[in-house]
Amino acid sequence: MLQSEALDILKMGKNVFLTGPAGSGKTYVLNSYINYLKSHAVDVAVTASTGIAATHLGGMTIHSWSGLGVRDILTDYDIEDLMERQYLYKRFERTKVLIIDEVSMLHHFRLDLIEWICRQMKHNERPFGGMQIILCGDFFQLPPVTRGIRESAESEFAYKAESWLASKFTICHLSEQHRQKDNTYLAILNQIRENKVTKKTIELLKTRFNKDPESGAVATRVYTHNIDVDVVNKRHLNLIKGDEKEYNMTWKGSSGLMESLKKSCLSPEVLTLKKGARVMFTKNHNEGIYVNGTLGVISDFNSFGDPIVETTNGMKLSVSPQSWKVEEEGKVKAEITQYPLRLAWAITVHKSQGMSLDAMEVDLSKSFVKGMGYVALSRVRSLGGMKLLGFNDIALEVDPEVLEMDQRFRDLSVDAVTDLNELSEKDIQEIQQKFIKSIEPEEKLKIKRKEKEENREVKKSTQEITAGMLEQEVPLSDIADARGLKAETVVSHVEELRAEKKCPDITYLKRELKRSELDDIISAFKKTGTMTLSPVYNLLLKQKKKPSYLKIRLARLFVEEY
Repeated sequence: MLQSEALDILKMGKNVFLTGPAGSGKTYVLNSYINYLKSHAVDVAVTASTGIAATHLGGMTIHSWSGLGVRDILTDYDIEDLMERQYLYKRFERTKVLIIDEVSMLHHFRLDLIEWICRQMKHNERPFGGMQIILCGDFFQLPPVTRGIRESAESEFAYKAESWLASKFTICHLSEQHRQKDNTYLAILNQIRENKVTKKTIELLKTRFNKDPESGAVATRVYTHNIDVDVVNKRHLNLIKGDEKEYNMTWKGSSGLMESLKKSCLSPEVLTLKKGARVMFTKNHNEGIYVNGTLGVISDFNSFGDPIVETTNGMKLSVSPQSWKVEEEGKVKAEITQYPLRLAWAITVHKSQGMSLDAMEVDLSKSFVKGMGYVALSRVRSLGGMKLLGFNDIALEVDPEVLEMDQRFRDLSVDAVTDLNELSEKDIQEIQQKFIKSIEPEEKLKIKRKEKEENREVKKSTQEITAGMLEQEVPLSDIADARGLKAETVVSHVEELRAEKKCPDITYLKRELKRSELDDIISAFKKTGTMTLSPVYNLLLKQKKKPSYLKIRLARLFVEEY
C-alpha cells in the first residue's frame, strides 16, 4: 500500500492498523493525518507504548494518557476511581481520535484494559468508546517487555487482544521504502524479515566486519546493552582535551509524572559536553530545524554558554534548553527542562528505534531477543554505511509467529487497496467529508477560519514576523499565542535578531519581569561570571528565588545594560 492510499483510508474514519518495514514512512503518514485533524480543530490523542516512541510524535505514553499507569489488572473500583478524576474524564470526553504508536511493545491484555477504560469513560459500548482508533507499529520490531508484569499474565502481542478483533481494523501495510536506497542492502533486510537468511546474506554482512563506513561520516555505535553505551560515550568524551561544561536538568510538578518524563527523555539529567563532542538531538524542533536523531558535533559555545552544534549536513545551530511537558486543560502538570542533546558515539538498539542513520557501527554479539538484529540493521541507509562489530545466532532471527501474521497483514492490506480502488475519487472525498464533519467542532472551526483570514500576509521569515510584533511592543505571551509558538522560541528569535543586528528596541520586555526578579537574575549573572543559564539557575535555586529558564533568558537580554 502507498502512503497516499493509507492516508485516504485514515481520513475516511476507519479503525486502522498501520504497519510496514522500518523506513516505510509510518511516522510520516501519522504526522500527516495528525496535521490534517488539527487543521480541522479535531482533538486527537497522540500516544505510544513507550516514552521514547512518544517523543517522536510529540505525544505521551498510552499508559499515562489513559490513566492505566503501570497496572496490569483493573477492577470496577479502579474504573470508578479513574472516572472521578475530572481531568481524565474531560480528556476522554473531548477526544475523537486515539493513536497508539509502537503497538508491538504493548501487551495484549493491556490493550484490552485500555479499551475497557475508553468504553467506560466515553459511556459508549462500541470498541474504544466509539473513537477512531489507529494502531501503528511493526511486529518485527522489539516485542513487549515481560519484566515487571504479574506472573499470571501471559505475554502476547497486541493482535491477540479481544479488543483487536472487536475493532475490525483496516490493515494498511506500507510498501514504499524511504530509508534504504541501496537495493542490495534492502534485499538483505527483507531476507532477515522473511526469515530467509542464506549463506550469501551472511557473507555480504561479513564484508562489513570492522570496515569503516564508506561515507566517511563519523558513525554512531549501536549496542544491545546500556552499559556498553555508557562506557563508549564516557571514554570518547574523556579523550577530548579541553574544559567540560555541565548542564543540569531542572523539573517541576507532579513527582510521578515528572519521573515518567525523566525516564522517557533521551537527554540525561546531567549533560556533560566538550568542544568536539559528538551529539545527537533528542527532540523535534517545533519549526523543523532539527529532529530527534539529528547528529552533529559541538563546534563551540556561544557567549551565553549555549552549545553550538554543527550537524552532519553542515548547519551550525545555537541550541537552547527545551521543555518536555505533561499538560492537562492548558495547565502544566509536570515539566522537565534540559538541552535537547545527548552524547552520540553510542546508543542502544532500543533507543535507536525510529531513527535513520547515515553511518553506524553495530555490535549484535550480545543480542538476546528475536528481532533485535533487524531493528538495529534497519537503522542505517546502506550496507556501505555500516561497520559490523559482531553478531550471534539470535541476531538474525525473527519470530515465526510474527512472520505468519505479517503475511496475513499483507494479504488484508491488498484487500483494503482493492476496496479503495472500487470507489471513485468523488466517493472517497464524500466519505472523508462526512467523517470529518461528524467529529469536527464547528465553533473551533469558525475561530480557525477567522484567524486564517486575519493572518494572511506576505511570507516572511519567522524571525521577521516576530520582529514586526516586537516593534509594536506586543507582550511576549501574546506573540507566542498569536504565532502558535512557545515563549522560549520567541526569545530565541530575539537572540537571533540581535546577533544579526536586526532587532528593534525591546526595552518594553523588561516589564515581563518584576523589578526584583530582574535585579536578582542580573546579580546572579554577575556573581557567576558567565552567560550560561544553568549556573545562574542553580545559584538562584540556592537563594530560594524560584527561578525559571524563561525569565533567566529574558533577563540575559539586558545584562550588558548593567
